Amino acid sequence: MRLKSHIFVSALLRRAFALGGYAAVLRKGAEDAGAIFIRQRTRMGTETLFAPAPQNFFEDDADTGRKFETRLKDRDGDAVEDALAREIRFDPDCWIVEIELDDRADLFDVVPDEGKSLS
Repeated sequence: MRLKSHIFVSALLRRAFALGGYAAVLRKGAEDAGAIFIRQRTRMGTETLFAPAPQNFFEDDADTGRKFETRLKDRDGDAVEDALAREIRFDPDCWIVEIELDDRADLFDVVPDEGKSLS
């Protein structure tokens, strides 16, 4: 059973603050299984959008963690906003979390293009 969305988001917020960054929930989704999108802002004014990784990135059914893929990297805020608006139209129960950190460290797992997990 996968960790519920609201618990994952709560832990993500706490960990971002512990790293000296800022984090906020911009849109609250379904508490149990809502898709989570993470909007990372940097001091340089660029943003990166992380979206839930497709199921084929999970090694087996016992893998209950959440993994993300980089949907947009180092883009302006308008591009990220447009992408999120499309996601909301597709899935109104999604979460949108904003973090302000230059280095996300190991806050969440991001899969590279080859499909192997990176922290």
